[in-house]
Parts: sequence; C-alpha cells; structure tokens
Amino acid sequence: MSRASMAFEGSIEDASVLLAHFDNIHKQSPESAEVLKRAGLVMALTAWETYVEDRIVEAVQARLRVVTGSPIGKFVSGKLEEELKRFHNPTSEKTKRLFLDYLEVDVTAGWKWLNFDPALARKTLDEFISKRGDAVHRAKPTNGSASPPHLVRREELDKAIRFLRGLVEVTDKALLEQ
Repeated sequence: MSRASMAFEGSIEDASVLLAHFDNIHKQSPESAEVLKRAGLVMALTAWETYVEDRIVEAVQARLRVVTGSPIGKFVSGKLEEELKRFHNPTSEKTKRLFLDYLEVDVTAGWKWLNFDPALARKTLDEFISKRGDAVHRAKPTNGSASPPHLVRREELDKAIRFLRGLVEVTDKALLEQ
C-alpha cells in the first residue's frame, strides 16, 4: 500500500462521516441535510484528486532516486510540481496522461475490479467528476428558483465512496506491477 493510498483512506473518511451525518439528520431537516451529500461528494473527489497528485509524486521520486539532486532530477521534479499546480478535476483522461507522461504507465488500463472494466471505470469517474462540478458551481440557482432537489442522491454518494476506494486500490496495483 502506497503512502498516497494510506492518506487517501484518511481523506475519504471525511466523505463517509458526512454521509453518516446526513443519515442522522435528514428526517428532521431534509432541506438543510442536502448540503451534506453535496459536500460529501466534493470531499470524496477531492480525496481522489489528492491521491492522484500524491501518488504521481511518490512514484516519480522513487524512479528519480538515483538522480536526486542532479540537474535532470531537479528538472523533472520541477516540471511535475508545475504541472500539479494546474492539475484540477482529475478525469480519467487527465489521470491517464499524467501517469503516461511521467511514468510511461497507463494506469487506466488496470482499472478492473468487481463489476468494472477500464471503460466503465473511466466513464464512472468522469461522471462523478462532472457531478462534483455541478455540486460546487450549480447547487443553488441564482435566478431565484428553488435549488434542484437531490443533486446528489444518498445512494450515489455511497457508490462514489466505494468506487473511489476501489479505484485507488487498482491504481496502486497498476503502478506496483509496472
């Protein structure tokens, strides 16, 4: 298990806690409880984004160990650091490109587990990333109309948390098998 995946487990737990809080209060205050599901989705996908960033740094540092401190080692580390400052919304394509560029590994090819094959895993990740954007930017309409109910359904957040845990596991496995 990578350091990045251990950190991910701590971070994804925040989304699980928000889901548990939603379960505890949604019957008493359904309208105010909705924010917990949206926040949970944002936290879950932020945990994924942080995992991808941490995992690429971890793997690149391991590969560069023999050239640490040399001009080439500094150059590659600096380029990666610059790229990660612009790395947002880690869709399947962005994630694939990052690992291909720095490690020559298509991690998305290893996204196989339970009922997921690589194509379905990529599609599912991209849908969750899109939903996160909606949860952040479109949760409350500015035209005075009521916010759309259940932008994030309870089952959907639970699925996202389980999906991302599986995705981290198979991504780590793909990198260890390289």
